[in-house]
Amino acid sequence: MPSYSIDGVIPVVDPTAYVHPSAVLIGDVVVGPGCYVGPCASLRGDFGRIVLQEGSNVQDHCCIHGFPDQDTVVEVNGHIGHGAILHSCIVRRDALVGMNSVVMDEAEIGEQAIVAACAFVPAGMKVPARSLVAGIPAKVKKMLSEEEIAWKLEGTQTYQALTARSLASLREVAPLQQMEPDRPRLPASDVRSLIATRRG
Repeated sequence: MPSYSIDGVIPVVDPTAYVHPSAVLIGDVVVGPGCYVGPCASLRGDFGRIVLQEGSNVQDHCCIHGFPDQDTVVEVNGHIGHGAILHSCIVRRDALVGMNSVVMDEAEIGEQAIVAACAFVPAGMKVPARSLVAGIPAKVKKMLSEEEIAWKLEGTQTYQALTARSLASLREVAPLQQMEPDRPRLPASDVRSLIATRRG
């Protein structure tokens, strides 16, 4: 992975974490045990510290940055969806930040809360624990059910399994020129989409 020191500060990656080779880590970045950092993610610890706590995931094309003297933190089992932007904020334990959403300076996403895809969480907003926020700017839409919280945890556990799969088997290869007969499929996962969960 491209990993850069700045002013003598070097990123830290726990050996049980997986950081994709195209992700970029700069400076004061700490990636904890069992974390997953996806392709083309940018974690720029060139002003303030960035901390990913155990079991959290930061998916492809996410951008994380912050101000001096303000840690940007994703707590245990935090789940940051594709293309999300976090800036000088805190995502509490078991919370989810949806795809292409933005969480601004000094905002705090409460434990087990969900930020909907494409939401804009303004600077200083405190998202209540176990709530769903959505919109531009984000507003509380409802409190989450036990089933919705369980669905989020299933998704996070799938990314924790992906960490182990990636460490064990993800390798750069040359692509095949044509599809082989009896092409294998990837192992099935128990995680279901939110729509499938609702239908169930």
